[in-house]
Amino acid sequence: MDTTLWIIAATLAVAFTAGALSLLLLPAERYRALGASQHWVDDFGPGHLRAIGVVKLVGAVGLVVPAALGTATVLTPLAACGLALFMAGAGTTRFRRSEWRYLAGDLAFVALFVFLAWGRFDLQPLA
Repeated sequence: MDTTLWIIAATLAVAFTAGALSLLLLPAERYRALGASQHWVDDFGPGHLRAIGVVKLVGAVGLVVPAALGTATVLTPLAACGLALFMAGAGTTRFRRSEWRYLAGDLAFVALFVFLAWGRFDLQPLA
């Protein structure tokens, strides 16, 4: 189970780091042009987009770094909880915009983060 949780955490961390860096480094117009699922940026200003990028980056770091260093390991499942709530907010945006196909992906992320938090809190806690 520990290996599975590490794989999930690392995969999610890489994905969210890439997403965060795109939001932080690209202008909104360029980010929107990355794909059909990125029209949500129209609902947010530049400051909001930067804040979203920072939250994603901090969460991604929190998924891996405390566990890898063996210091303050409770931060790993807490980061997973925070990102689950963050993605619930993303799902709310998709719901409000009637983007049903993309909502399924957001809900899958919520499920993965909840599983990771449960795994690190209860199934295979970090030492």
